[in-house]
Amino acid sequence: MTVAPATEIAERYGRLRNEVGADVTVVVATKYVSVEELATLAEAGVEVVGENRAQDLLAKHARYGDAFRWHFIGQLQSNKAKVVNEVCELVHSLSSESAARRLDVPALLEVNLAGESTKSGVAPEEVAGFVERHPLVRGLMTMPPLTSDPEASRPYFRRLRELAREHGLPELSMGTSQDYRVAVEEGATLVRVGELLFRGTP
Repeated sequence: MTVAPATEIAERYGRLRNEVGADVTVVVATKYVSVEELATLAEAGVEVVGENRAQDLLAKHARYGDAFRWHFIGQLQSNKAKVVNEVCELVHSLSSESAARRLDVPALLEVNLAGESTKSGVAPEEVAGFVERHPLVRGLMTMPPLTSDPEASRPYFRRLRELAREHGLPELSMGTSQDYRVAVEEGATLVRVGELLFRGTP
């Protein structure tokens, strides 16, 4: 991926933040953004970045430190929890008991609402017990089935909102570049976007 110039990203980022509103945190997904290219995001005024891999998180944090607020949005293995504890303010993708026991930072529990075998996450009926055992869980996250129609994601976002409300959880991480508008309409407090900023127009 080739990251657009900082002026273009700043314009897109500003429009996006205005669109989603002050109550929604825009997390810029940087899985395909190199250490060097991350400087462009800092120049553009991006505040929160989300990393998928612990080793990339370490390398980028070593270079940029407090230039960003760091979130972890990839599948969290328990042996990587130490790195996340040192760097991140929030984990979006908690899905295992072993990782939860090693976390010291707030986390969102990933829920596999569609029951897809290729995706991580707990089943909806497991949410109550997990939240009870792990008080660091502050909210829920989900990834609906991949689709070109944003409206197809709405039932999953709505169900996640209902689950969060049932368990008194205030945070909802849902919505990516293709369906963030629907996610915000359904109550997202965090949206994870990447390609939208680097190549597209909100």
